[in-house]
Order: sequence, then C-alpha cells, then structure tokens
Amino acid sequence: MTQIDNVKVFGALKSETRRNIFKMLLKEELHISGISRELGLSVPVVARHVKILEDAGLIERRVIGKTHLLKAKTDRIYEVLDETATTSSVRLERGSTILDALRKVSAVGIKKINDREYVVSVDGEEGYYLYEVNGKLLDTPIDECVFEGDSEVALRKLVPVTRKIIKIKTKGADDDQRRRI
Repeated sequence: MTQIDNVKVFGALKSETRRNIFKMLLKEELHISGISRELGLSVPVVARHVKILEDAGLIERRVIGKTHLLKAKTDRIYEVLDETATTSSVRLERGSTILDALRKVSAVGIKKINDREYVVSVDGEEGYYLYEVNGKLLDTPIDECVFEGDSEVALRKLVPVTRKIIKIKTKGADDDQRRRI
C-alpha cells in the first residue's frame, strides 16, 4: 500500500457522513437508496459519498441484477494501521525464540498464566499481544517458538474496538435509593 492510498483512506473518513455510511455498512449490506433513507440525504449525495469510500477501498459493491449492495471492507483499515508499525531487524542464533527476539528490540513485559507466558507490554505500552510468524498465527508459547531459519514476526496488540454504545437516560425522582454510577 502506498502513501497515496493511505491519504485516500484518511481523506474518505474525514467526512462525518462517510463515517456514518461506513458504520452502517459494517453492520449490514445496504443499497444506496436504503442509506439515503436512513441518513435523510438524497440519493445523488449518498452516491457521491459512496464513490469516495469505494475509491479509498473502504467499501465494495456486489451487483445482483440491477441491485447494487454495498458492504464495508474492514481489512483496508487494518492495512492502513499496519503501515504505522515500526520495523526492527535482529540477528539471533539458530534455536532462539520469539521472546529472545523481543528482548533484543523492545522492553517487554511478560505475565505467566497457567504455565504459559503472555506479552502484556511492549516498550511500556500495556495490553495483550498476539504474534504471527511468517504471516501465520501460532498457538505456540513465545518462549517455545524456536527459529531454525530466517523469519518475520508480527506482534499485534489486541485493541478494544467499540462495537456498541449504550446511552443511559434515567427517569424518575427516586434515584437516591438506587446505586449511583
């Protein structure tokens, strides 16, 4: 992915209308007129926004006869975020582990849970991390995954993504008897 592609993605998401369309399409496939009705915008206005999202690779279109269904492409967002990752190179002896590699390039926090070690911080950034070796997610503990040849390790932080927001409105004057948050 090029710098220009990334600029297109961020530019497409700059508009609140396009972010709303993208959020709708994350939940379900819709056609332009359905989006138009939901947002209270004209079909031509929605079509222009959809075109920008399509050009940025954030949504895709599926054609069934004369019906065009749209849906979000979340992998595109992940690709853009992957571009922000730092890359390090390290030389290790054959038989070294992922944990050995991490300790050479980062300050790593490890937590042992039920005889398994988990990465819980990297360079002071707390969280839980998964790792891929040569593009494959492994189930081997980081201190047992041994390198026999050149490899590439991608460390992925599990990031909480808000999927639902609930706005609470209380009613009634009898709130003193309830536990307050």
